[in-house]
Amino acid sequence: MKRRKFLKNASLSGIGLALGKSLTSCAETTPSDSVISTLEVASLPLVIATWDVKNATAKAWEVLQNGGSALDAVEQGCRVEEANEKGQSVGKGGLPDRDGNVTLDACIMNQNGDCGSVVFLQNITHAVSVARKVMEDTPHVMLAGSGAEKFALQKGFKKENLLTEDSKKSWEAWKVKSEYSPIINIENHDTIGMLVIDKGGNLSGACTTSGLAYKLNGRVGDSPIIGSGLFVDNEIGAAVATGLGEEVVKTVGSFLVVELMRQGKSPQEACEIAIRRIVDKPNSNYKNFQVGYIAINKQGQTGSFSIHQWFSMTKFQQGKNETIQSEYFNKDA
Repeated sequence: MKRRKFLKNASLSGIGLALGKSLTSCAETTPSDSVISTLEVASLPLVIATWDVKNATAKAWEVLQNGGSALDAVEQGCRVEEANEKGQSVGKGGLPDRDGNVTLDACIMNQNGDCGSVVFLQNITHAVSVARKVMEDTPHVMLAGSGAEKFALQKGFKKENLLTEDSKKSWEAWKVKSEYSPIINIENHDTIGMLVIDKGGNLSGACTTSGLAYKLNGRVGDSPIIGSGLFVDNEIGAAVATGLGEEVVKTVGSFLVVELMRQGKSPQEACEIAIRRIVDKPNSNYKNFQVGYIAINKQGQTGSFSIHQWFSMTKFQQGKNETIQSEYFNKDA
């Protein structure tokens, strides 16, 4: 459970050394397309997602194998969990706010840096698909509340009650004491964030959630906020966050992870530094909340790290779909 299991694929650095006639010429040599293509075929495409969500990553992989884009793959993968009523943290069946309303947040981002987001969306299961419509069919990035719902209905999405009987019973049991505090998730599920790099090396990402259970009505976390819950830079890599969104927002966490990769850090190193940025803040209460990151770079290297134990990353690569327990910061728990 505590053993680091993230995999590092072969780096492209140094390929020029085999192509030049001198050390000087090597430094100026660009790897040939044929060499790069050979290396990429061995490791790409690649799908990663937060938590144990093999059905979602399997769907994304299927989309890629059928010729779909990375953007198509992340959308379809996230939709699997949005339709999973037993999950209680994403889409239909998500745990409600303290007033009994299931409200959804989601965002999506493509290889060109285009992005779309919905916040406080009600009565629509597939928030990630509405976010994609915002990105592709409007001049905006984010729609909220009743405006987001109206837009979804205009686009043909079905209106339905998202509060299932199981989630309603959980909410009614909570109301007996009405005690609220963010919990450290050990149930191996939470917000689903997914990152995909296709055979061509292009990246896309998505993130979708029903937010903190029994939150204040109107609360929005990091998940639909580009740069906090998700960030994609097709030149460098991508990252996605899960856990207590308020803490991710304070450090613009996913953007931070990508910028650290831009500075030369591996995805694993970047995730670990971003977690340290949270726990090292003055008066940090990190022992009482969870945050986790996953990341991927252009070479297909991946990383994941969290504050506490039990966070995991699901990875689909070279036909193998596996859930990998993440390394974590707080060893004193």
